[in-house]
Amino acid sequence: MRILFVGDVVGSLGRQMVSEYLPRLKHKIKPQVTIVNGENSAAGRGITEKIYKKILQDGADVVTLGNHAWDNPAIFEFIEGAPKLVRPANFPERTTPGRGIVYVKVNSSELAVINLQGRAFMVDLDDPFKKIDELITEASKRTPLIFLDFHAETTSEKQAMGWYLDGRISAIVGTHTHVQTNDGRILPQGTAYLTDVGMTGPYDGILGMQKEAVINKFMTALPHRFEVVEQGRGILSYCTIELNDKTGKAQKIEHGVINEDHPWHE
Repeated sequence: MRILFVGDVVGSLGRQMVSEYLPRLKHKIKPQVTIVNGENSAAGRGITEKIYKKILQDGADVVTLGNHAWDNPAIFEFIEGAPKLVRPANFPERTTPGRGIVYVKVNSSELAVINLQGRAFMVDLDDPFKKIDELITEASKRTPLIFLDFHAETTSEKQAMGWYLDGRISAIVGTHTHVQTNDGRILPQGTAYLTDVGMTGPYDGILGMQKEAVINKFMTALPHRFEVVEQGRGILSYCTIELNDKTGKAQKIEHGVINEDHPWHE
């Protein structure tokens, strides 16, 4: 099975990059499953039903979320009826709407897609290590093919999760920090790992936000309102993963970007 995963879509520029390049990427790479992280897709904060459906229309099979999942209140109106939308599974189960795992059927195979959120420098949610143990037990009854979008702040927590899961799931790819890392690898027991896939959105902002406010905050230590860059050059960050359908082990992982410095080639 070949998976295409597109990193955090930020604002209107991110949505434009998905609409323009995701169909081309799919035509070139020919993935069986396409996953897009859309938690910043509505002006950098959350997602709407319209945007969710548009990302699916552009070619995604599953849309994952993260810590900004609930920033747009509209999500509470549609998440229960959005079967391809995955929020972090370690939000409190009793009180959180939506689902933390979905399954995608591909011919005779099935891929489990899980979303988890880290706790270092983030909200103190349920233990993601304990939660992934529960979800692996559940998913393994149906399929050996398991993919995790781990939405976390620190490289150490992401690496810890990668080593904890080596040989137990097919792939773990990090999101949230918006900067693509260069450490894609197959861990010794067969799990594909990448600390962060990067973002899809403004190429000339700071993590997708307008530069001036971010710079001023660092210079003054005073609060500043961050606004998403809505015009200018764009970037699309992604990775591809090859899995053995029978064993669930990863065979290959590659990461890439599309931007003005790395232009699209058919």
